[in-house]
Amino acid sequence: MTADTSAAAPRQKMRVDDPNAALRAHPAKMALGLGGMVVVIWFLANLFLAFGYYPEKFGSKFVIAVLAIIGGVGGAALIFYFLNMFVEALPRRLSEGVIPYAFLLPGLLLVGLMLIYPTFQTINYSFANSDSTAYVGLQNYKTIFSDPEFWQSVVNNILWLLIVPAVVVAFGVIVAVLSDKLSAGGEKVAKSMIFLPMAISAVGASAIWLLIYAYNNPGQPQTGLLNAIWVGLGGEPQTWLAIDTLKLNSILLMVILIWLQAGFAMVLLSSAIKGVPEDTVEAARIDGATELQIFWKVIIPQIKGTIITVFVTVFITVLKIFDIVYVTTNGAYGTNVIANLFFNKLFAASEAGQATAIVVVLLIAVTPLIWYQIKHFRDEEAGR
Repeated sequence: MTADTSAAAPRQKMRVDDPNAALRAHPAKMALGLGGMVVVIWFLANLFLAFGYYPEKFGSKFVIAVLAIIGGVGGAALIFYFLNMFVEALPRRLSEGVIPYAFLLPGLLLVGLMLIYPTFQTINYSFANSDSTAYVGLQNYKTIFSDPEFWQSVVNNILWLLIVPAVVVAFGVIVAVLSDKLSAGGEKVAKSMIFLPMAISAVGASAIWLLIYAYNNPGQPQTGLLNAIWVGLGGEPQTWLAIDTLKLNSILLMVILIWLQAGFAMVLLSSAIKGVPEDTVEAARIDGATELQIFWKVIIPQIKGTIITVFVTVFITVLKIFDIVYVTTNGAYGTNVIANLFFNKLFAASEAGQATAIVVVLLIAVTPLIWYQIKHFRDEEAGR
Protein backbone atom coordinates (compact mmCIF):
# COMPACT_ATOMS: atom_id res chain seq x y z
CA MET A 1 0.00 0.00 0.00
CA THR A 2 2.82 2.29 0.90
CA ALA A 3 4.69 1.41 -2.26
CA ASP A 4 1.65 2.16 -4.41
CA THR A 5 1.26 5.60 -2.84
CA SER A 6 4.91 6.45 -3.29
CA ALA A 7 4.73 5.32 -6.90
CA ALA A 8 1.68 7.46 -7.60
CA ALA A 9 3.20 10.58 -6.05
CA PRO A 10 5.83 11.16 -8.75
CA ARG A 11 3.22 10.67 -11.47
CA GLN A 12 1.00 13.33 -9.86
CA LYS A 13 3.96 15.71 -9.55
CA MET A 14 4.79 15.24 -13.20
CA ARG A 15 1.26 16.26 -14.15
CA VAL A 16 1.44 19.45 -12.03
CA ASP A 17 4.93 20.45 -13.20
CA ASP A 18 4.21 19.81 -16.85
CA PRO A 19 7.19 21.35 -18.74
CA ASN A 20 4.93 22.26 -21.68
CA ALA A 21 2.51 24.28 -19.52
CA ALA A 22 4.52 27.48 -19.90
CA LEU A 23 4.56 27.04 -23.67
CA ARG A 24 0.78 27.02 -24.01
CA ALA A 25 -1.45 30.04 -24.60
CA HIS A 26 -3.78 31.44 -21.93
CA PRO A 27 -7.04 32.29 -23.77
CA ALA A 28 -8.69 34.04 -20.80
CA LYS A 29 -5.71 36.34 -20.26
CA MET A 30 -5.48 37.00 -24.00
CA ALA A 31 -9.16 37.95 -24.13
CA LEU A 32 -8.78 40.25 -21.11
CA GLY A 33 -5.74 41.99 -22.61
CA LEU A 34 -7.34 42.42 -26.03
CA GLY A 35 -10.66 43.54 -24.56
CA GLY A 36 -8.91 46.00 -22.23
CA MET A 37 -7.06 47.61 -25.14
CA VAL A 38 -10.25 47.96 -27.19
CA VAL A 39 -12.14 49.55 -24.28
CA VAL A 40 -9.35 52.02 -23.49
CA ILE A 41 -8.93 53.05 -27.14
CA TRP A 42 -12.70 53.42 -27.56
CA PHE A 43 -12.91 55.55 -24.41
CA LEU A 44 -9.99 57.80 -25.40
CA ALA A 45 -11.31 58.25 -28.93
CA ASN A 46 -14.72 59.34 -27.63
CA LEU A 47 -13.13 61.58 -25.01
CA PHE A 48 -10.99 63.46 -27.51
CA LEU A 49 -13.87 63.72 -29.99
CA ALA A 50 -15.94 65.23 -27.19
CA PHE A 51 -13.18 67.81 -26.61
CA GLY A 52 -13.53 68.90 -30.23
CA TYR A 53 -17.30 68.76 -30.73
CA TYR A 54 -18.67 69.54 -27.26
CA PRO A 55 -16.07 71.70 -25.46
CA GLU A 56 -18.81 73.62 -23.61
CA LYS A 57 -19.71 70.50 -21.62
CA PHE A 58 -16.32 70.58 -19.87
CA GLY A 59 -16.65 74.10 -18.52
CA SER A 60 -13.30 75.61 -19.54
CA LYS A 61 -10.20 75.00 -21.65
CA PHE A 62 -8.20 74.44 -18.48
CA VAL A 63 -10.38 71.44 -17.57
CA ILE A 64 -10.01 70.08 -21.12
CA ALA A 65 -6.22 70.46 -20.90
CA VAL A 66 -6.05 68.64 -17.56
CA LEU A 67 -8.30 65.83 -18.78
CA ALA A 68 -6.30 65.56 -22.01
CA ILE A 69 -3.05 65.16 -20.05
CA ILE A 70 -4.54 62.64 -17.63
CA GLY A 71 -6.34 60.76 -20.40
CA GLY A 72 -3.35 60.79 -22.74
CA VAL A 73 -0.72 59.66 -20.24
CA GLY A 74 -2.99 57.34 -18.26
CA GLY A 75 -4.59 55.94 -21.40
CA ALA A 76 -1.19 55.20 -22.95
CA ALA A 77 -0.12 53.42 -19.74
CA LEU A 78 -3.29 51.32 -19.73
CA ILE A 79 -2.95 50.44 -23.40
CA PHE A 80 0.60 49.16 -22.85
CA TYR A 81 -0.49 47.34 -19.67
CA PHE A 82 -3.20 45.40 -21.51
CA LEU A 83 -0.93 44.95 -24.53
CA ASN A 84 1.71 43.39 -22.28
CA MET A 85 -0.97 41.14 -20.74
CA PHE A 86 -2.07 40.01 -24.21
CA VAL A 87 1.48 39.29 -25.41
CA GLU A 88 2.44 37.39 -22.25
CA ALA A 89 -0.64 35.18 -22.68
CA LEU A 90 0.57 33.97 -26.08
CA PRO A 91 2.62 30.77 -26.36
CA ARG A 92 6.17 31.48 -25.18
CA ARG A 93 7.89 31.20 -28.56
CA LEU A 94 5.31 33.39 -30.24
CA SER A 95 5.36 35.87 -27.35
CA GLU A 96 9.14 36.27 -27.49
CA GLY A 97 9.02 36.90 -31.24
CA VAL A 98 6.05 39.26 -31.17
CA ILE A 99 6.83 41.43 -28.13
CA PRO A 100 9.22 43.92 -29.85
CA TYR A 101 6.74 44.51 -32.68
CA ALA A 102 3.81 44.73 -30.29
CA PHE A 103 5.33 47.57 -28.32
CA LEU A 104 6.45 49.38 -31.48
CA LEU A 105 3.00 49.04 -33.08
CA PRO A 106 1.25 51.93 -31.22
CA GLY A 107 4.08 54.30 -32.13
CA LEU A 108 4.06 53.17 -35.75
CA LEU A 109 0.28 53.56 -35.93
CA LEU A 110 0.59 57.09 -34.53
CA VAL A 111 3.30 57.96 -37.04
CA GLY A 112 1.16 56.54 -39.81
CA LEU A 113 -1.87 58.51 -38.65
CA MET A 114 -0.05 61.80 -38.16
CA LEU A 115 2.55 61.69 -40.95
CA ILE A 116 2.07 59.04 -43.62
CA TYR A 117 -1.68 59.46 -44.16
CA PRO A 118 -1.50 63.30 -44.38
CA THR A 119 1.39 62.97 -46.84
CA PHE A 120 -0.61 60.86 -49.28
CA GLN A 121 -3.67 63.04 -48.71
CA THR A 122 -1.61 66.15 -49.53
CA ILE A 123 -0.34 64.57 -52.75
CA ASN A 124 -3.94 63.69 -53.62
CA TYR A 125 -5.17 67.26 -53.00
CA SER A 126 -2.38 68.70 -55.16
CA PHE A 127 -4.29 67.37 -58.20
CA ALA A 128 -7.58 68.99 -57.08
CA ASN A 129 -9.07 72.46 -57.47
CA SER A 130 -8.93 75.35 -54.99
CA ASP A 131 -11.51 73.86 -52.61
CA SER A 132 -10.55 70.19 -53.20
CA THR A 133 -13.92 69.26 -54.69
CA ALA A 134 -12.80 68.18 -58.19
CA TYR A 135 -9.64 66.95 -59.85
CA VAL A 136 -7.83 69.26 -62.28
CA GLY A 137 -4.88 67.06 -63.19
CA LEU A 138 -1.52 68.81 -63.40
CA GLN A 139 -3.02 72.31 -63.62
CA ASN A 140 -1.81 73.33 -60.14
CA TYR A 141 1.76 72.36 -60.99
CA LYS A 142 1.58 74.26 -64.30
CA THR A 143 0.29 77.33 -62.43
CA ILE A 144 2.97 77.41 -59.75
CA PHE A 145 5.80 76.67 -62.20
CA SER A 146 4.67 79.63 -64.35
CA ASP A 147 4.44 81.95 -61.32
CA PRO A 148 7.48 84.32 -60.99
CA GLU A 149 6.96 84.54 -57.23
CA PHE A 150 7.39 80.77 -56.95
CA TRP A 151 10.75 80.88 -58.71
CA GLN A 152 11.82 83.88 -56.63
CA SER A 153 10.96 81.85 -53.53
CA VAL A 154 12.99 78.93 -54.88
CA VAL A 155 16.00 81.22 -55.47
CA ASN A 156 15.68 82.64 -51.96
CA ASN A 157 15.49 79.13 -50.49
CA ILE A 158 18.65 78.18 -52.40
CA LEU A 159 20.45 81.25 -50.97
CA TRP A 160 19.35 80.28 -47.46
CA LEU A 161 20.61 76.74 -48.08
CA LEU A 162 23.98 77.91 -49.39
CA ILE A 163 24.65 80.35 -46.56
CA VAL A 164 22.95 79.33 -43.30
CA PRO A 165 24.05 75.67 -42.79
CA ALA A 166 27.67 76.46 -43.69
CA VAL A 167 27.84 79.51 -41.40
CA VAL A 168 26.10 77.68 -38.53
CA VAL A 169 28.52 74.74 -38.72
CA ALA A 170 31.56 77.02 -39.06
CA PHE A 171 30.47 79.19 -36.15
CA GLY A 172 29.64 76.11 -34.07
CA VAL A 173 33.09 74.59 -34.66
CA ILE A 174 34.89 77.86 -33.87
CA VAL A 175 32.96 78.46 -30.67
CA ALA A 176 33.35 74.82 -29.57
CA VAL A 177 37.13 74.90 -30.08
CA LEU A 178 37.65 78.31 -28.46
CA SER A 179 35.39 77.59 -25.49
CA ASP A 180 37.37 74.43 -24.77
CA LYS A 181 40.42 76.66 -24.25
CA LEU A 182 38.70 78.54 -21.40
CA SER A 183 38.62 77.58 -17.76
CA ALA A 184 35.80 75.32 -16.60
CA GLY A 185 33.75 78.27 -15.31
CA GLY A 186 34.40 80.41 -18.37
CA GLU A 187 33.49 77.56 -20.69
CA LYS A 188 30.13 77.06 -18.96
CA VAL A 189 29.28 80.77 -19.12
CA ALA A 190 30.29 81.12 -22.78
CA LYS A 191 28.41 78.03 -23.90
CA SER A 192 25.32 78.98 -21.88
CA MET A 193 25.19 82.43 -23.46
CA ILE A 194 25.52 81.03 -26.99
CA PHE A 195 23.04 78.22 -26.35
CA LEU A 196 20.47 80.56 -24.74
CA PRO A 197 18.78 81.59 -28.04
CA MET A 198 17.77 77.93 -28.53
CA ALA A 199 15.23 78.48 -25.73
CA ILE A 200 13.53 81.20 -27.80
CA SER A 201 10.98 80.38 -30.49
CA ALA A 202 11.56 81.56 -34.05
CA VAL A 203 8.65 83.98 -33.65
CA GLY A 204 10.13 85.42 -30.45
CA ALA A 205 13.57 85.71 -32.05
CA SER A 206 12.07 87.48 -35.05
CA ALA A 207 10.37 90.00 -32.74
CA ILE A 208 13.68 90.65 -30.97
CA TRP A 209 15.55 91.21 -34.23
CA LEU A 210 12.80 93.46 -35.57
CA LEU A 211 13.78 95.80 -32.72
CA ILE A 212 17.39 95.63 -33.90
CA TYR A 213 16.37 96.41 -37.51
CA ALA A 214 13.81 99.07 -36.50
CA TYR A 215 13.65 102.30 -38.52
CA ASN A 216 12.77 105.85 -37.46
CA ASN A 217 12.66 108.89 -39.72
CA PRO A 218 15.85 110.94 -40.11
CA GLY A 219 16.30 113.38 -37.24
CA GLN A 220 14.50 111.15 -34.75
CA PRO A 221 16.30 108.98 -32.17
CA GLN A 222 17.03 105.58 -33.69
CA THR A 223 15.75 102.88 -31.35
CA GLY A 224 16.94 100.12 -33.68
CA LEU A 225 20.47 99.02 -32.80
CA LEU A 226 21.61 98.64 -36.41
CA ASN A 227 20.35 102.08 -37.44
CA ALA A 228 21.77 103.63 -34.26
CA ILE A 229 25.21 102.29 -35.17
CA TRP A 230 24.80 103.31 -38.82
CA VAL A 231 23.69 106.85 -37.97
CA GLY A 232 26.49 107.09 -35.40
CA LEU A 233 28.96 106.34 -38.22
CA GLY A 234 27.48 109.21 -40.24
CA GLY A 235 24.97 107.39 -42.44
CA GLU A 236 21.24 107.86 -42.98
CA PRO A 237 18.75 105.52 -41.27
CA GLN A 238 17.73 102.63 -43.51
CA THR A 239 14.69 100.38 -43.77
CA TRP A 240 17.00 97.39 -43.74
CA LEU A 241 14.41 94.71 -44.46
CA ALA A 242 13.25 96.56 -47.59
CA ILE A 243 16.70 96.65 -49.22
CA ASP A 244 16.74 93.92 -51.86
CA THR A 245 20.11 94.97 -53.31
CA LEU A 246 22.44 91.97 -53.25
CA LYS A 247 19.70 90.24 -51.24
CA LEU A 248 20.72 92.23 -48.16
CA ASN A 249 17.29 91.89 -46.53
CA SER A 250 17.31 88.11 -46.98
CA ILE A 251 20.80 87.92 -45.48
CA LEU A 252 19.63 89.95 -42.47
CA LEU A 253 16.82 87.41 -41.98
CA MET A 254 19.35 84.58 -42.23
CA VAL A 255 21.25 86.15 -39.33
CA ILE A 256 18.24 85.42 -37.11
CA LEU A 257 18.30 81.69 -37.88
CA ILE A 258 22.09 81.54 -37.53
CA TRP A 259 21.73 83.16 -34.10
CA LEU A 260 19.15 80.53 -33.14
CA GLN A 261 20.97 77.45 -34.48
CA ALA A 262 24.55 78.28 -33.49
CA GLY A 263 24.01 76.94 -29.97
CA PHE A 264 22.66 73.65 -31.32
CA ALA A 265 25.72 73.20 -33.55
CA MET A 266 28.09 74.22 -30.75
CA VAL A 267 26.75 71.66 -28.27
CA LEU A 268 27.01 68.69 -30.66
CA LEU A 269 30.37 69.71 -32.09
CA SER A 270 31.82 70.47 -28.65
CA SER A 271 30.87 66.96 -27.51
CA ALA A 272 32.51 65.51 -30.62
CA ILE A 273 35.70 67.53 -30.06
CA LYS A 274 35.91 66.39 -26.43
CA GLY A 275 35.66 62.83 -27.74
CA VAL A 276 38.80 63.21 -29.88
CA PRO A 277 41.52 61.02 -28.27
CA GLU A 278 44.08 63.23 -26.55
CA ASP A 279 46.96 60.95 -27.58
CA THR A 280 46.40 61.79 -31.28
CA VAL A 281 46.60 65.50 -30.51
CA GLU A 282 49.73 65.02 -28.38
CA ALA A 283 51.33 62.91 -31.10
CA ALA A 284 50.73 65.69 -33.62
CA ARG A 285 52.32 68.24 -31.25
CA ILE A 286 55.36 66.00 -30.75
CA ASP A 287 55.72 65.77 -34.54
CA GLY A 288 55.89 69.57 -34.65
CA ALA A 289 52.39 70.36 -35.93
CA THR A 290 51.04 73.84 -35.23
CA GLU A 291 47.69 74.36 -33.51
CA LEU A 292 46.14 75.27 -36.87
CA GLN A 293 47.48 72.09 -38.46
CA ILE A 294 46.21 70.04 -35.52
CA PHE A 295 42.79 71.63 -35.97
CA TRP A 296 42.51 70.92 -39.70
CA LYS A 297 44.37 67.60 -39.96
CA VAL A 298 43.63 65.90 -36.63
CA ILE A 299 40.46 67.28 -35.04
CA ILE A 300 38.31 68.02 -38.11
CA PRO A 301 38.73 64.55 -39.73
CA GLN A 302 37.74 62.88 -36.45
CA ILE A 303 34.56 64.95 -36.02
CA LYS A 304 33.58 64.81 -39.70
CA GLY A 305 30.59 62.57 -38.97
CA THR A 306 29.15 65.02 -36.44
CA ILE A 307 29.76 67.95 -38.79
CA ILE A 308 27.79 66.19 -41.55
CA THR A 309 24.96 65.36 -39.14
CA VAL A 310 24.70 68.97 -37.93
CA PHE A 311 24.94 70.31 -41.49
CA VAL A 312 22.17 68.06 -42.83
CA THR A 313 19.92 68.77 -39.82
CA VAL A 314 20.28 72.55 -40.24
CA PHE A 315 19.92 72.12 -44.01
CA ILE A 316 16.50 70.48 -43.58
CA THR A 317 15.46 73.15 -41.06
CA VAL A 318 16.41 75.89 -43.53
CA LEU A 319 14.55 74.22 -46.37
CA LYS A 320 11.35 74.44 -44.29
CA ILE A 321 11.99 77.99 -43.01
CA PHE A 322 8.75 79.88 -42.47
CA ASP A 323 8.33 81.60 -39.09
CA ILE A 324 11.10 84.18 -39.48
CA VAL A 325 10.00 85.32 -42.93
CA TYR A 326 6.31 85.39 -41.99
CA VAL A 327 6.81 87.48 -38.83
CA THR A 328 9.30 89.97 -40.29
CA THR A 329 8.30 90.68 -43.91
CA ASN A 330 5.64 88.09 -44.85
CA GLY A 331 7.56 87.64 -48.10
CA ALA A 332 7.55 91.31 -49.12
CA TYR A 333 10.53 93.09 -50.73
CA GLY A 334 11.69 89.93 -52.48
CA THR A 335 12.20 87.87 -49.31
CA ASN A 336 9.59 85.17 -49.87
CA VAL A 337 10.42 81.48 -49.38
CA ILE A 338 8.57 78.32 -50.37
CA ALA A 339 6.96 77.60 -46.98
CA ASN A 340 5.67 81.16 -46.62
CA LEU A 341 4.36 81.11 -50.19
CA PHE A 342 2.45 77.92 -49.35
CA PHE A 343 0.94 79.53 -46.24
CA ASN A 344 -0.24 82.60 -48.16
CA LYS A 345 -1.64 80.52 -51.00
CA LEU A 346 -3.63 78.37 -48.60
CA PHE A 347 -4.92 80.92 -46.10
CA ALA A 348 -4.76 84.31 -47.85
CA ALA A 349 -5.59 83.28 -51.43
CA SER A 350 -7.71 80.20 -50.54
CA GLU A 351 -5.92 78.18 -53.23
CA ALA A 352 -5.66 74.79 -51.55
CA GLY A 353 -4.70 73.02 -54.78
CA GLN A 354 -1.75 75.29 -55.54
CA ALA A 355 -0.71 75.32 -51.88
CA THR A 356 -0.54 71.53 -51.67
CA ALA A 357 1.34 71.40 -54.99
CA ILE A 358 3.97 73.70 -53.45
CA VAL A 359 4.18 71.40 -50.42
CA VAL A 360 4.70 68.37 -52.67
CA VAL A 361 7.57 70.16 -54.41
CA LEU A 362 9.08 70.92 -51.00
CA LEU A 363 8.58 67.29 -49.92
CA ILE A 364 10.37 66.03 -53.03
CA ALA A 365 13.25 68.41 -52.33
CA VAL A 366 13.56 67.27 -48.69
CA THR A 367 13.31 63.50 -49.29
CA PRO A 368 16.84 62.94 -50.72
CA LEU A 369 18.32 64.82 -47.76
CA ILE A 370 16.39 62.74 -45.24
CA TRP A 371 17.47 59.57 -47.06
CA TYR A 372 21.10 60.73 -46.99
CA GLN A 373 20.92 61.56 -43.30
CA ILE A 374 19.48 58.12 -42.46
CA LYS A 375 22.13 56.41 -44.63
CA HIS A 376 24.91 58.42 -43.01
CA PHE A 377 23.61 57.56 -39.53
CA ARG A 378 23.48 53.84 -40.40
CA ASP A 379 27.00 53.95 -41.85
CA GLU A 380 28.26 55.60 -38.66
CA GLU A 381 26.57 53.00 -36.48
CA ALA A 382 27.98 50.17 -38.62
CA GLY A 383 31.47 51.62 -38.31
CA ARG A 384 31.42 51.62 -34.49
